[in-house]
Amino acid sequence: MDLKYETERLTIMVVRPEAADQVLDFYLRDQELFERYEPEKREGFYTLEGQRQIIALEYNSAVKGKVFRYFVYLKGFPRKIIGTICFHGIEYGYYSRCEIGYKFSSAYQHKGYATEALSFMTERIFVDLKIHRIEAWTLPENAASERLLKRVGFQYEGICRGHMQLHGKWRDHAQYSKVLPC
Repeated sequence: MDLKYETERLTIMVVRPEAADQVLDFYLRDQELFERYEPEKREGFYTLEGQRQIIALEYNSAVKGKVFRYFVYLKGFPRKIIGTICFHGIEYGYYSRCEIGYKFSSAYQHKGYATEALSFMTERIFVDLKIHRIEAWTLPENAASERLLKRVGFQYEGICRGHMQLHGKWRDHAQYSKVLPC
C-alpha cells in the first residue's frame, strides 16, 4: 500500500507526527458525534502530545503493513482533515481479511466524500495487499453508516451480539463485508 493517494476530489494519506495539530483539530470538531460510536478514549487522546504519540505508532504500523490509518483532505486544502479511514486487524494467508473503520466530519457529510474515499480505498486494499475480505461493523441504529457501506458494495451479514463495549455497556453491532470476487 502506498502512504498517499489522490482521487478526483480528495487527497488520502497516512500522516506523520508533524500533522498532530490537524488530527487533533479533526477529532475535536466532532468529538461528541464520534464518541457516540466509539469506546472511551485513553487519557491524553485530546492533546497534541497524545496525538503525536498515536500518529507515530500508526505511521510505523503502516510502514510495516500492519495497520493503515489514512486521513482524508479535500484537494487544495492540505491542512484540514475531513475524514479518516483505517484498515486494521489485517490477516494474510488463509484468512486474507481486514476490518475497516471510518469517520467523516459532520460539515463534510452528504457530499459524496465518504463514498468516494471508501470506494477508492477498498479497491486499493484488494489490489495492493491482495486482501480477499473486508469487514465493517456498525451500530444497528447508525443508518447513515449502513447506507454508506451498502453504497460502496458491502453486504449485510447479520447481528453480532455483544460485539463491543461502548461507554460501559456491551453493544450489538451489524456486520457487513465486501468480498473480492473469486
